[in-house]
Amino acid sequence: MSVSESDPPQLGLRFSLLAGDFCICKMPSNTELPAWCSVAAALVSITRTTEELSIVSPQAMVPAGVQAEGGWACLKLDGPFPFQQTGVLASFLDPLAKNAIPVFAVSTYDTDYVLVKQETLATTLQALKAAGHQLLAR
Repeated sequence: MSVSESDPPQLGLRFSLLAGDFCICKMPSNTELPAWCSVAAALVSITRTTEELSIVSPQAMVPAGVQAEGGWACLKLDGPFPFQQTGVLASFLDPLAKNAIPVFAVSTYDTDYVLVKQETLATTLQALKAAGHQLLAR
């Protein structure tokens, strides 16, 4: 018996909740990196494409006037995960999709971060626990 391609692997993952509100910013692709995103923080992710410059950071770092959407909570998966391991992010996101919880995901060399709107955090944590994932105490 095989698992269908639409069923992600069921991995019991450990994760933590980063403190504070996070923000997702968008700037023109040719924008120089702003000095405020060079400050050390729990998470600052910078992605540049030919269409845009996106920055994910703590909301408190983002100055007024920057196109941004705030009010995100950030969940950090307890990595590192080997590049050969499959289904890590799918296993974590599937219960959220089944509960109609929008996400914004960011990956690094070692792990993944999943942002959810603060107003969905309680439902998010319930869905993840029901799926066998474990919130680590901080």
